[in-house]
Amino acid sequence: MLDVFLKTLPFFGLIGLGWLAARTRFFPEEGAVWLTRFVFYFALSAMLFRFAAGLDLGALFDARFVLAYLAGSSLVWLIGLVGGLARGLAVPEAAMEAQCCMIGNTGFLGVPMLVVLLGEAAVGPVLMVLTIDMLAFSTLITLIIHGSRSGGLRLGALLPVLRGVVANPMILSMLAGLTWAYFGLPMPGPMNEFLILLGAAATPGALFAIGASLARLRLGRLATSAWLSGAKLFLHPASVGLASLALGVEPFAAGVMVAAAALPVAGNVYILAQYFGVAQQRVSAAILISTVASIVTLPVVILLIGQG
Repeated sequence: MLDVFLKTLPFFGLIGLGWLAARTRFFPEEGAVWLTRFVFYFALSAMLFRFAAGLDLGALFDARFVLAYLAGSSLVWLIGLVGGLARGLAVPEAAMEAQCCMIGNTGFLGVPMLVVLLGEAAVGPVLMVLTIDMLAFSTLITLIIHGSRSGGLRLGALLPVLRGVVANPMILSMLAGLTWAYFGLPMPGPMNEFLILLGAAATPGALFAIGASLARLRLGRLATSAWLSGAKLFLHPASVGLASLALGVEPFAAGVMVAAAALPVAGNVYILAQYFGVAQQRVSAAILISTVASIVTLPVVILLIGQG
């Protein structure tokens, strides 16, 4: 346990450093915004392209893996939605709480951390989880809120949502890398070195940016936020794990899926909450609580995966 904890500690140390720098105002708030943009559009995209370009496409897509993650995640999403509706929340608020229960920080935290901790073989499953989250659930929450506010879905509201998903640089970089792999194109030496150099900035940059963004989040509605954090850190990995067992997903891929599900609430949920003006305080606190708690919970999950 100690060995696993010590391996994850540097990642959370970088998050803590970013938080401290922003909290003391040594690193200004606009600095965090621009650092996040650099990571999102350049460093992380370079890392994802290089990872995807080196994948074996024949072994990448596993229908049982996709079904297990969708089934387990959808169950947790529905639990979050029903829990919110039972407390008398409007549909947009309940849907945003449901999003907190199962959207993890796979892009900025999961990709760099899990690939280092679990090895290069984790790349395919992690990218699959990231793709499903963005294509399925991020689209779902946007459509639900648009539909509930406009009395139903209209084509005019649907097209901007789809364009936003397709234009996401993480989606574009993965699609470009997979296309490269599909055609079996060789990777020229200078291009590979360029991608390695730029992609190497993704891990420290992303973790520092996470910490800096946490510094401006505030605790509030603690009981609800604690429930949302618990659902993300415990219920979500348990649900996808059981779905993986039921569907017979290959053990290593199932383990990566469970580890990805055990990640804290993603920062992009707060971006959506801000954009739509829905449950910002609860989402903010859930991100903060789940990120701090994952310092302990994530090593435990990774240890259990290592033990089979």
